[in-house]
Amino acid sequence: MFTGLVEETGTVLSIKAGAKSSVLAVEASKILDDLKPGDSVATNGVCLTVTGINAGVFTADVMGETLSRSSLGSLSAGSRVNLERAVPANGRLGGHIVSGHIDGTGKVVFVRKEDNAIWYTIRADASIMRYIVEKGSVAVDGISLTVAKVEENRFSVSVIPHTARETVLAQKSIGSIVNLENDIIGKYVEKLTRQQTGITKEFLLQNGF
Repeated sequence: MFTGLVEETGTVLSIKAGAKSSVLAVEASKILDDLKPGDSVATNGVCLTVTGINAGVFTADVMGETLSRSSLGSLSAGSRVNLERAVPANGRLGGHIVSGHIDGTGKVVFVRKEDNAIWYTIRADASIMRYIVEKGSVAVDGISLTVAKVEENRFSVSVIPHTARETVLAQKSIGSIVNLENDIIGKYVEKLTRQQTGITKEFLLQNGF
């Protein structure tokens, strides 16, 4: 599990492409302090398993399913990526619950500076927009952000200077593709309510509400 609070940005050194998968090599510093093979790292919001660590670089296998659902397939040597280690059991949940399992991608369609903030408007498919709610949470390239505005096929977020400075979001422009992960709580609630014909006090109590 992750929080959506990016720890650092890393640099892609190489991508070895296979028939349906690839091996990603990423240069990093801070997250390597206690990282070991088998650990999980959110890379632009995608949960990857570390397969090796050597001289300031970690490697991870990227499966075909991941490449088809995320923007990782568009990375190249020199690309900057957001990095976050899995949150420890005694860690602070400063963002929101992020699984690292991408729901799909969106496209940046509008960027506007407002005083010291930057507004990004992102267009997404209906399958993603159904879970986007105003003042709710969304992970954009692994960054925990609050939804400021919702329209039919797009939503907007306002990014503070610290977030822009510490992540790759400031490098995004109109046309950029970003990874999106919806708030997992909304998906669970939807499934529970689909299976229940009527919402009662007893139903809510039985399901932990």
